[in-house]
Amino acid sequence: MAEDGEGAVVGMALYYYRYSTWKGKRLYLEDLVVTESARGKGVGKALLEATIQRAHDTNCTGLMWQVLDWNTPAIEFYKRFGVRFDEGWTNCHIDF
Repeated sequence: MAEDGEGAVVGMALYYYRYSTWKGKRLYLEDLVVTESARGKGVGKALLEATIQRAHDTNCTGLMWQVLDWNTPAIEFYKRFGVRFDEGWTNCHIDF
């Protein structure tokens, strides 16, 4: 969680651990959210770097998440971290 100088929450990274039969323990980033007023001030960078560090500290084999193909600002942000974007995977789900 990230706060501004007055204690208001301006961002958060929500993650959990998952396990892959191929890759082992992985950290899955469910959400990385920064309030609009705090964007461009390094909050997202700090949150993602802290999440990456958490994955390292807990012996994960990697960090993974999803980004919608139309979310160009997020894609450009992630590219700065040397992120590999997977091709050929289709997300599937059943809603009840």
